[in-house]
Amino acid sequence: MRHLLEIDDLSGAEISRVLDLSEVRDPPQVLAGKGMALVFEKPSARTRNSMEMAVVQLGGHPVYIQGDEVKMGVRETVDDVARTLASYHAAIGARVFEHEKVEGLAAANVAPVVNLLSDAAHPMQALADLLTLRQEWGGELAGRTVAYVGDANNVARSLALAAGLVGVKVRVGSPPGYQFSDTDLDRIRSVGTDVSVYDRPGEAVEGADAVYTDVWVSMGQEAEADERGRAFEGWSIDSELMAGVAPGGVFLHCLPAHRGDEVAAEVIDGVASRVWPQAANRMHAARG
Repeated sequence: MRHLLEIDDLSGAEISRVLDLSEVRDPPQVLAGKGMALVFEKPSARTRNSMEMAVVQLGGHPVYIQGDEVKMGVRETVDDVARTLASYHAAIGARVFEHEKVEGLAAANVAPVVNLLSDAAHPMQALADLLTLRQEWGGELAGRTVAYVGDANNVARSLALAAGLVGVKVRVGSPPGYQFSDTDLDRIRSVGTDVSVYDRPGEAVEGADAVYTDVWVSMGQEAEADERGRAFEGWSIDSELMAGVAPGGVFLHCLPAHRGDEVAAEVIDGVASRVWPQAANRMHAARG
């Protein structure tokens, strides 16, 4: 039984196949008569809506389950939750705080598990990102360059892994204290990613085909807001920074966005922005 806990659980060829399937608008009803449990410890607009609609489009029935309804590791063990949900559902998706919980669900090995987000990885977002860029670049990904500017977090990690698996070069610009660890970089490079690290945003985006950022303060990090705000001062993606990208360069953001913090309004709402096709592709990539 296979699970999707991080994007490198798929090979480069499999990612390309998923992207192909994402663009099939009349997909085979592979979930007809079946359910998919969607466990949300962390709420989300895009993840819930995209996953529920993807399951429906495949003929299945999605069941949204709030974290408090199961309380994995508190009310019941993670293994017991997996075995219970597998009694009713063909697959389990989980959006959690700790990556260990999706690992625990998968370890039960009673139903395929899809990581809808954890503190370590966001593979579903990475698929939507690649789908958006492939559409933007006429179907060809290899040889292009993506610059990620901001906190080297779960989104950045999955993006870097996914990019390397399909031949996209990655530049990552982060302030001190918010950069990839050596362990992260070793794993990213182990799949063949050509990744370069910068401590200035201008150097990271220079000549890139796409610029990507995320919020400075993610859910669960609210207590760090002031500290992070100081650390990321001067790291906002604005028109001046976008002027350094390659001709035709585009802007991506996984949303939600905070205009005036990590991105200026003139960028996210401007002609280079592809955030809304990117958001729509969450559903298409999930279906794929």
